[in-house]
Amino acid sequence: MIVSLVQSLAQPVSTILDKVIEDKDQKAALAHEIATLAEKQAQDQIMGQIDVNKTEAQHPSMFVAGWRPAVGWVCAIAMLFNFLLIPFINLGLDIAAMNIQLDLIDMETMMPVLFGMLGLGGMRTAEKIKKVERNK
Repeated sequence: MIVSLVQSLAQPVSTILDKVIEDKDQKAALAHEIATLAEKQAQDQIMGQIDVNKTEAQHPSMFVAGWRPAVGWVCAIAMLFNFLLIPFINLGLDIAAMNIQLDLIDMETMMPVLFGMLGLGGMRTAEKIKKVERNK
């Protein structure tokens, strides 16, 4: 939110700089600093979140360090049901000539979470290859 605010203010501020500052080099330096301010802010936010993630992962309590694996297991179980169990159950119901069909789980809201976690899972694989693991 802060990043978009800074980005939306960058152009009007650059226009004001054109009218107020006569030195072209100073004007260019200030315009560049304003333009990169949003990027710096976004990077600071990401680095702060990474620090929080590291602290949470090292916590001895399962309720602090274990929430990410719990979300991962929920996603895995939902995928298991949606792509294996429910279709096979429906096949069995068809074979038994029952007029019952189970509905598939709506995966639209879960998939962004799963994709995000899979991206983090790739980072975890890199950590394992480098032998960087959490002490248990």
